[in-house]
Amino acid sequence: MLYELRIYECFGGRLPALHKRFNDHTTEIFERHGIKNIGYWTNEVGPSSVELIYMIAFEDWGQRERAWTSFQNDPEWAKVRAASEEDGLIVKNVRNQLLKPTPYSPLQ
Repeated sequence: MLYELRIYECFGGRLPALHKRFNDHTTEIFERHGIKNIGYWTNEVGPSSVELIYMIAFEDWGQRERAWTSFQNDPEWAKVRAASEEDGLIVKNVRNQLLKPTPYSPLQ
């Protein structure tokens, strides 16, 4: 398995719109394109209260590439994104890391 950790930094006041988009649409669209939802978090204590942190998983690098391409070209996703950004952009910055479990990791 290949795990992807993503951190979305939102513009001020826009985190609730991002939560709504993920809750109502994105997680389901991810699954439809083979992107496995692992978990979603916000900071209780830490450097920023305007971030959504989440982890998704893929079988391997090739499956990740195909899944992201398929997701990004999905007409429903384009419509959902446009509708959620009618009041302005939501995400200011995206950081991601691709993680491979160690042999002793309980999460493989």
